[in-house]
Amino acid sequence: MAPLNVAGIPQSKKKARRGGFKAAFFVYAMEALDFMVSISNNVSLVNYFRGYMNFGLRKSANTLTNFVGTAHLLTLIGGVISDTYLTRLKTCILFGSIQILGYIAMTMQAHFDVLRPERCQGGGGGAVSGERCETADGGQLAFFYVALYLVALGQSGIKVGLPALGGDQFEERDVKARSAYFNWFLFSLTIGAIFGLTVLVWINTNLGWTWAFGVCAGSLIVSVAVISAGRPFFRKVVPQGRSPLIRVLQVFVAAVRNWRLPLPSPNDKLYESDYVREDGMETEILKRTDQLRFLDRAAIIKITDKRVSEWEMCTITQVEETKILLRMLPIILSTIFMNTCSAQFQTFSVQQGLTMDPNLLGFKVPAASIPVIPFIFTLAFVPFYGFVFVPAARKITGIPTGITLLQRIGVGLVLSTISMAVAGVVETHRKNVAVEHNMLDSWAPLPLSLFWLALQYLILGSADTFTLMGLMEFFYAESSSGMKSLGTAISWCSTGFGFFLSSVLVEVVNKASGGWLASNNLNRDKLNYFYWLLSGLSAFNFVFYLICASWYKYKEVVGEPDPENSHELVER
Repeated sequence: MAPLNVAGIPQSKKKARRGGFKAAFFVYAMEALDFMVSISNNVSLVNYFRGYMNFGLRKSANTLTNFVGTAHLLTLIGGVISDTYLTRLKTCILFGSIQILGYIAMTMQAHFDVLRPERCQGGGGGAVSGERCETADGGQLAFFYVALYLVALGQSGIKVGLPALGGDQFEERDVKARSAYFNWFLFSLTIGAIFGLTVLVWINTNLGWTWAFGVCAGSLIVSVAVISAGRPFFRKVVPQGRSPLIRVLQVFVAAVRNWRLPLPSPNDKLYESDYVREDGMETEILKRTDQLRFLDRAAIIKITDKRVSEWEMCTITQVEETKILLRMLPIILSTIFMNTCSAQFQTFSVQQGLTMDPNLLGFKVPAASIPVIPFIFTLAFVPFYGFVFVPAARKITGIPTGITLLQRIGVGLVLSTISMAVAGVVETHRKNVAVEHNMLDSWAPLPLSLFWLALQYLILGSADTFTLMGLMEFFYAESSSGMKSLGTAISWCSTGFGFFLSSVLVEVVNKASGGWLASNNLNRDKLNYFYWLLSGLSAFNFVFYLICASWYKYKEVVGEPDPENSHELVER
């Protein structure tokens, strides 16, 4: 007897061999390798900017946050390409190759002296040693930024294509399997992060940046080969051939053109097509909702002898796709600030670590490796969350995922607020130690263990466990079948805007405060005040999130037969 799919419909043996966790394994492998590379450089590049490019403290921090922010915002390009022109698999291979080129260029710059400015005596960089250093010339900066943003572009396509490729391996209605997939996606990401924050950080600290960037390029070559090898196992989702952004624009144009027509009542019949997908998978027809009703005018049926353009009459599913994106925008806005807080732990907290005692049981721990602490916690927490918390919560709430995705995101926002408050307390203690030992102007490490930073990282890691995967699963699940990659891209945009906001906030706060972060010396700067300010703003942001989450209405699909998987049940 042929195997059954989730809906109880017989499948061919060929189709049964595709998809599922067997296919997701290749996604997990590529994600582990890709995130190993990206996280190690996200926490270490600020040292490369200072030590090799001779940037100052604030410029180094802002260059990093701008780079990370750009990599996340460019996911919109990858999302449109994946939904419109290329399959998810081809998207991952293409952008993975672009990222490889970027790291090859970074390797060349780190190796050849002519491609970068002369390093300061001792190799510490002017920002560290306090001396004036040679700045990079125009050609060196041009090479640097081209290489850096090739990496950013490559990262963006993988970030949007890879999670969606894995999500496509599971039936839309199988909420439990899809939720498990995203939890184990976080697990694979965590494994990659641990290797990146230990092995790769050790390489760039002890062997130099030429080796570090070279290993990054080699790891990404392996990751592209791995995902390519998974091709026979993947379910193929054919791109729709029409940009999701164009479909959204058509709804607005049609609604405006029909503004004179009476607003349809809830019982009025609106236009819907009998579209059949090329990949043979079920067509997703979205139910009409009562929010943003002015857009319903775009689906008013027009009876005419002439062919009606899609710019004049859209399907109700197309209208609901647009409504989904509009309902997602407040969620995006209310989660941006958490990523602004996360940015500080990849910039200023690493710089804090450089002023502290790195020794642990005879080993010298690089400051950039401190973020490994929350990932070790996550490694243990993900199985607990999937095997213990979700089943127990499911029995209480009746919700397949234990708690709603919006509740999961909210828990992460609360933990992020707490982490910034704790960071302020730790930084106050670090400054007090500097005062007690008369080391305010000393560049020597303070007699204070680097692992004082562990607590704030641990709390932030818990926040990411809830919010990062919660956001990714939320936007993938809520996006229509033709906008899965774009939905994933939107979730990453929250991170991108958060990092850009960090750069702006640092400059604004520094000017408004009269120089909290102006002295280029953390022992004299008031970084603790900055952390507490972020904590207070995070609390206000959480209130805003609660308002946005209470307004959000989950999508509903026509013909959804399983009430357990219905978001209507979640709302109750």
